[in-house]
Amino acid sequence: MSPKKLRILLWGLVAINLAALAWVMIISPRMNARVIDSLGQGDYVLQTTSGQAFTEATLQNGPSAVFFGFTHCPDVCPTTLGDILTWQEEYPAAAEMGIYFVTVDPERDTAEILGEYVGWVDGVEGVTGSREELDKTLEAFRIYAAKVPLDDGGYTMDHSASVLLFDRKGRYTDRIRYQEDPASAVKKLRTAIEG
Repeated sequence: MSPKKLRILLWGLVAINLAALAWVMIISPRMNARVIDSLGQGDYVLQTTSGQAFTEATLQNGPSAVFFGFTHCPDVCPTTLGDILTWQEEYPAAAEMGIYFVTVDPERDTAEILGEYVGWVDGVEGVTGSREELDKTLEAFRIYAAKVPLDDGGYTMDHSASVLLFDRKGRYTDRIRYQEDPASAVKKLRTAIEG
């Protein structure tokens, strides 16, 4: 290879590396920050089990925790409700948060069914509505949910399993992963509540 071609190749590699570095250090973090800053924002209107509207403005009524699931869920959803009860016992201020269980299965989860399902954990509100409004809500919170057919002709739901935390101004602060260590979860709750 001639020295001229080698120089061109090396400068090309330098340019590619600089572009990759710019993406990693500047562009990607800014894009992610915009997505995070917009979590929960959107033009959706659902109903809570207490008859109140659940909208973007709901998140601005104080610190809140939002998670998505469904009442026919065999393990993740009841486990998460149990975890919330544990967090409330370990950090009593968590009971003062708005805690919302938003169904990803509105065809089966009426407000009445949701109320019974979440009723054993103080302060948890079920949230449901039309499929159209729920789809807008899933998009606003960047939540994955999909029907999974079962052999018996029924279906289950596959869905995101994190609890999303918002501060008193409705800004996303963090997420609690499924079955995260309680001490770590409480630390994240404290940040959302106390700022």
